Amino acid sequence: MTQLYVVAITMAFLATVMSAEPISECYKVICENEGITINPFVLENLERTTTTRNFTLNLAGNRKQKSFQRLSDNDVLALSKCLLNYRTLTGLDMGYNNISDEGAAYLAKLLEAQDTMLRSLDLTFNNIQTNGAEVLASSLQGNSSLLSLRLSGNKIGRKGGLNLACMLRVNMTLQELELGECDLEMQSMIALSTALKNNTTLRSVDVSRALLFSLLEEWAVHFSKMLPVNNSLVELHLGKMGLTDTGMERLSEGLKLNHRLRYLDLRCNRVSRDGALHLSRVLKENSPLEVIDLSSNRIEDPGAEYLSEAICCKGSVLRELSVCRNNISTRGLLSLAGALSNSPTLTHIYIWGNHLEEPVCQAFRELLNTGRLTPEQTDVRPYEVDGHVFLAELFHHLRKHHFFIDVNEQNAGSDSPQNQ
Repeated sequence: MTQLYVVAITMAFLATVMSAEPISECYKVICENEGITINPFVLENLERTTTTRNFTLNLAGNRKQKSFQRLSDNDVLALSKCLLNYRTLTGLDMGYNNISDEGAAYLAKLLEAQDTMLRSLDLTFNNIQTNGAEVLASSLQGNSSLLSLRLSGNKIGRKGGLNLACMLRVNMTLQELELGECDLEMQSMIALSTALKNNTTLRSVDVSRALLFSLLEEWAVHFSKMLPVNNSLVELHLGKMGLTDTGMERLSEGLKLNHRLRYLDLRCNRVSRDGALHLSRVLKENSPLEVIDLSSNRIEDPGAEYLSEAICCKGSVLRELSVCRNNISTRGLLSLAGALSNSPTLTHIYIWGNHLEEPVCQAFRELLNTGRLTPEQTDVRPYEVDGHVFLAELFHHLRKHHFFIDVNEQNAGSDSPQNQ
């Protein structure tokens, strides 16, 4: 017992010493002990990091700089061992690197640490697959600090999706989960929708571009059944799902009974005029929806007119709408311009990629000139040539994380409470 006590005291002392020294020095020591080559990119970031207060470590690999070396599993091993000694770490961005299942296992140990304060973990577009998703899901079952997990672009597949769905049945801390382009299959989608019926903390979910080969759109039926009973979800991303008008009709049945969801992303689907009609009926029934992304669908003029009518109804609180690339011509776009003029809530509209004839150009120029619309609230800008008005594209678009408060912002202002 005495020997165990001495060992415990020694370990605690070493941890205190290591946390007191600069984190870059700790990283060098661990790399030397493990026989790992020091990554100059990691070392440079650690040298600029102050650990005396809460900090976020940004090691994303999508950078344009010379002699840049993306993170490997060995880099993650050294970093995870190093970061275990610094309890002020609250955010870790490792997106766009070369991290595989082995690296995910090292990060899982970091999440399993009892006194971890890590609140956000970004692993988007790495090489994590099924086994990596399994160990991360297992570590999160007992984790009570992580608020945001971003795994989009990792091919975790059906089993990885099932493991994360099981985790959501237990974990009641996580608020944001991104699984876009993760090769989820129908079983994963059904399991996630089932888990969301009982989960009371998750606020934002992205399951875009699942691999769904059934024409029956069973996933839409399950999500429709989930929406009336879920009271926490405010942001839902269902882009690139192959959603048709039939699926939109099923989804609308659940949306009519949901009183919480405020952001609905339906971009890059197969929604046409009939789907827009179903969605417009949702907006007319006092829906809480404030942001809708319908870009890259095909609602055409009738669909734009259905939405315009719904926007002007008293029950609608819609603030932002994107209908880019929807084959809408003059009639539909003028209808949307009129809705913008008459709606007390709509402030942002995005229309680029449709048929922008001169009457439409004149209408939006008028909206911009009168101040009803500002350049920051749309994706077009008027200009005139030889007495004719045209619209040029502005690279503005809907913000993705609209209602989920960014964890990094929370870290920066952790001393003052923020409303969520």
